[in-house]
Amino acid sequence: MGALDGERVAHMQNNFKILHIMKQILLILPILAFILAGCTPAPQAREPMNNEVIDAIMARRSIRQYHPTPIARDTMMQIMNCGINAANGQNKQSWEVRIVDNPNTMQQIQELMVAGNPELQPDMVRGCMRGAPVMAFIARDLGYDFSAYDCGLLAGNMMLAAQSLGIGTICLGSPVRFINDAQNSAELLALLGFGENYELSLCVGFGYANESPAAKPRDINKVQFVD
Repeated sequence: MGALDGERVAHMQNNFKILHIMKQILLILPILAFILAGCTPAPQAREPMNNEVIDAIMARRSIRQYHPTPIARDTMMQIMNCGINAANGQNKQSWEVRIVDNPNTMQQIQELMVAGNPELQPDMVRGCMRGAPVMAFIARDLGYDFSAYDCGLLAGNMMLAAQSLGIGTICLGSPVRFINDAQNSAELLALLGFGENYELSLCVGFGYANESPAAKPRDINKVQFVD
């Protein structure tokens, strides 16, 4: 055998050795992976990050003093689009919303409420809207048992969307009572123009805040995990 043939044989033998070693490694890798998986440390909680949604939730306050500056209807429609994308039962969207941003219409509603509740102080009735320049009147579908919850989710989305846009809000129940219980309730509801079988459920006032109230205490002890 010549020197050249000897080199070829030696080269082939080396290749066979390398292939053998690679096969052994491939056989061992799954075992190593299994062992290492058992040694992997448990996931650690991530460091807190800036989150605009959480910021809006934590910063929202009920505003009772407003600047008279109007809110553009495009902005209100953006807020409403967030509202109607709230979770709701079976996607029934069991609400109707009437937005009043015309000062004359707002005054007309207030005066009708005063006339329809003669046993109440007029200033108290007029002041129940807290001077918000825009008011959303939300009615629920009486034909759906869970429509009140849907309306609450709708209102929550609206208020958080408004907060993210620098607009203050307040959720109100008094106007609902002063309208539904008024002697002229039919006239008031006709002015708002809700569909048949809908009942006024809550109101949300919107406007640019003229105050910066501090957060009121919240009781986290009311939340418990059940093991």
